[in-house]
Amino acid sequence: MPLTLQFTRREIEPGMTALAITGSIHCGPECAQLESEVDKLIEEKQTRVILDLTAVTTMDSAAIGAVVRCFRKLKGLGGDLRLACARPVIARSLEQTKVNKIVRTYLTTAEAARDFAHQ
Repeated sequence: MPLTLQFTRREIEPGMTALAITGSIHCGPECAQLESEVDKLIEEKQTRVILDLTAVTTMDSAAIGAVVRCFRKLKGLGGDLRLACARPVIARSLEQTKVNKIVRTYLTTAEAARDFAHQ
């Protein structure tokens, strides 16, 4: 099965990684891909994760659920998840579902990284 999402990692500092995602995240393989990629980061002791949504064109409710599952998994391990660079349509979905009240969102990955640094 061909990959439907592309991921680019950038380690910001030890334990903190920005994960840029390219594509549309919908119910099915894309959600599984996202969770699998976060699991790989956890295995590598990267437990402070910033999802860079710059190149994510759409996210459905299943994708938002996958983000919440990743958040819970990271929090359970003493880590955390931040979202950055969401397009307006995605930011609205995060607001409507109140996920932005659970998972902190930022305009840039740099802002998210600074917030992690001040924890």
